[in-house]
Amino acid sequence: MKKENNLKKILVIGCCGSGKSTFSKKLQSILKIEVIHLDQYYHKPNWEEPEEEEWEKTVNKLVKKPSWIMDGTYIESLDKRIEKCDTVIYLDYSILKCFFRVVKRVFADYGKKRSDMAPGCKEEFDLEFLKYVLNFNSKNRNNILKRLKGLNENKQIHIFRNDKQADKFLKEVEIN
Repeated sequence: MKKENNLKKILVIGCCGSGKSTFSKKLQSILKIEVIHLDQYYHKPNWEEPEEEEWEKTVNKLVKKPSWIMDGTYIESLDKRIEKCDTVIYLDYSILKCFFRVVKRVFADYGKKRSDMAPGCKEEFDLEFLKYVLNFNSKNRNNILKRLKGLNENKQIHIFRNDKQADKFLKEVEIN
């Protein structure tokens, strides 16, 4: 693994509930790099979504920052963000684990705004969102893996299948 000073633009992706935000916050505490939770930029109050052109402008502005840990998958802008990062971390966890975590989060935070969410977006029970989580891997996993496999050797790619692997990486970064 490269030394931490080569970790400047880190993209953290995975299914909802995989722990992207938690992982990103832990990595931030080690590297002291700004965390950009894409959910804070994508959503408007009451979960309203931006127009495609507006989202594209937002992403273009965010990736120009000199360093970041960017948390969020958002398939439609993934190529742009992959192009600008030096490191991709894919939390490739089982759907059952992710689904369980999302349901647990809904019950624990119902009616509250989480720190990684946009203003006016409170945790709620949303059947369509739960369906999205259940179908995430079948719809997106192969495409994500194919994109990552096609990247050049100048980018670090880390694919973690469980929390133990992700935590080991965090410890290694902390040591370096």
